[in-house]
Order: sequence, then structure tokens, then C-alpha cells
Amino acid sequence: QDAFVAFHVDKVLVSKYLKSLQIGELAPDQPSVEPTKNEMLVRDFRELRDTVEKMGLLEPNQLFFFLHLAHILLLDSAAWLILFYFGTSLLPFVVSLLVLTISQVQASWLQHDLGHLSVFRKTKWNHLLHKFVMCHLIGASAKWWTLLHSQHHSKPNCFHKDPDIDMHPFLFTLGKKLSVELGIKKKKYMPYNHQHKYFFITLPPLLFPTYFQCHTFYIAYTKRYWVDLAWMMTFYIRFFCTYGSLLEIKSVLAYFFIFRMLESSWFVWVSQMNHIPMDIYYDKNLDWMSTQLQATCNVEQSLFNDWFTGHLNFQIEHHLFPTMPRHNYWKVAPLVKSLCAKHSIEYQCKPLLTAFADIVHSLKNSGELWLDAYLHK
Repeated sequence: QDAFVAFHVDKVLVSKYLKSLQIGELAPDQPSVEPTKNEMLVRDFRELRDTVEKMGLLEPNQLFFFLHLAHILLLDSAAWLILFYFGTSLLPFVVSLLVLTISQVQASWLQHDLGHLSVFRKTKWNHLLHKFVMCHLIGASAKWWTLLHSQHHSKPNCFHKDPDIDMHPFLFTLGKKLSVELGIKKKKYMPYNHQHKYFFITLPPLLFPTYFQCHTFYIAYTKRYWVDLAWMMTFYIRFFCTYGSLLEIKSVLAYFFIFRMLESSWFVWVSQMNHIPMDIYYDKNLDWMSTQLQATCNVEQSLFNDWFTGHLNFQIEHHLFPTMPRHNYWKVAPLVKSLCAKHSIEYQCKPLLTAFADIVHSLKNSGELWLDAYLHK
């Protein structure tokens, strides 16, 4: 199936593990073959996939990723050197925080590439460098990320199947249909009609320093990812030893929490701009391309947008071809647009600030729909 082809680089190796598995219907309401599959769209998308492979768009430019890693390491070192040479007064403290935040966010975009096996041709090298970047440079579990992110890519914006929208309904109510459904059931965990306001002080600044900080350790421990845990500890040892030599313990803890908040805010706005404003509902068992297009949108291309978002401004292309190196997204985008136009599928692309604003607008609309349904007698 298209999902299998999209996710696996070495299909021969993976096929060896499938020989012992019986393939069939999982459950009456979860068919292995999509009942609403658009056969012509599936055929055309598979032709596009063949074209992409022939054009060499799945081949990585390793110089691109080497330079990206180099600028991450330089910024990471510069953050400490600023405090070392200029002291720990307010101005160097703030500048160092900003430099380390940039390094951490750019590292998160690189680990994303490595997790999708798009940096090296050999899987094992992707996995090895993924542990270095995710565990040692960032302090989180590489396997934890792969576990959650693979589910997100398989069924984006599908409630109960995409862990990225598990915040519904406990913190936010998401999507028009789910919000109405929640209101009809008279369920209220939060004042959802104000969620577009409390969003600013909850998810963006607090996702990393609270939930992710605990969840990555919890999953790594419960699933016995001992190698990841060992790598993760090297981050904390390195961080508290190097910065602890320059700052008092309270200042070190404040430094750590603030840069995690800044990193979290940057990550949340970028990661949610492509998904939260889109359709969010239960799994409709659509074909691969339809599933991805209904849940994703793009942001306009520019050198800044590419760097700032880690090329996630090309979210549509990334979801259709998750193993494609990000420096090739712009090359395949016209082909995807053409295919969407042929089949009358909306291909959304918007300015960066508009994409950010649409997060807030969608939360406001969902909250209002919930309130109307909740108050309706």
C-alpha cells in the first residue's frame, strides 16, 4: 500500500519481517483496504511517486545536512562562550539564551530529518546520528519521538489515532465536528470558548518544559529504551556541568526553563500552523493522498521561512513523501499542485503570519461551536 511505500526506505529488509505476519482485516470497522479509495487518484499518485524516484528527489544532499549540523554545533558552543567571555550579567544572559534556543530548534528540525531516514542512504547511519542529535544535543528520546511521530504521519488529524491531537478534549476542543459533538454530550473540561486566549499561555510556552520533559523520560523508562536514556543523560551532565561552572544553581535552572519555553513556543507555532486549522475528525479510511491533503497545508516559500520552519512550510510534500530530503520539497511541489488541480483537491498555501493567525482563529471557531452546542437545549 501507499503508506508502506512512503515510510520504508529499504523495502526488501522490511519485507523479511513481514513474512511471519498474516495480513487481513483487523476489525470490521477498520478495513485494510480503504472503502472510499479514489482509484484514479491512487493511480496518478503512484505515477507521481515513480516520477519522483526517477528524478532522484529521494536522494539526500549530504553537504546540505553537514552544513546544517555545523551551524547547530557552532550556535550551541557560542551560547556558552558568550557567558564565558562577556560574563553573566543580563545582556549576555539574554543573548546566550536566544542563541541556544536557535541551536535547539534547528537541532529539532535536523532530528526530524534523521527520524524520517532522509539524511543518509543507509538506515543505520540515520538512526545513529538521530540518537546523537535528539538524545545528546536536545535531551529527549529518539525512539520516543519515532513512536509518536510515525502515528501522526499515518493518520494525521484523525482523532484517537494521531497523538498530536490528544489535547482534545482535555485542554482544547479541536475541529468543527468534534467540537459540536463534545458540546452535544455536555462535556466541559476547560472553558473552551476562551481557548483561543489561554492557548498563548499554555501550549506554546509549556509543552516542552512540562509535558514533553516528563513524557519522554516516562516512555523511555517504561519501554526500556536504555540506550536512549544513557544518551539523554549525557545532555543533562554536559549542560549542568558547563553552565553550572558559570552560573549559580538558581540561574542555571532559570536558564534551562526559559530556553525550553522559548524553544517550545517556536516549535508549537510552526508545527501546529499546518494541522490545527485543517479538518480534524475520526478516521475516514481515505486513500493515502486524500488522508494527507485534508489534514495539511503549506506556508509560502522564502529563505527565511525554509530556515525558520525547517522546511515544514512544505508540509504537504513532506506528508506525501516523508522520506524525501527536505531540500527537494520545492522541486516536487509544482507536480503535487498539478495533481491536486487535476483531481479538484484543494492545495492550501498561505503566508507565515496568516498561518499563525489561523491557529488562533480555528481555536476560536471551535470554541464557539462547542459553546453553541453545549447551551443548545
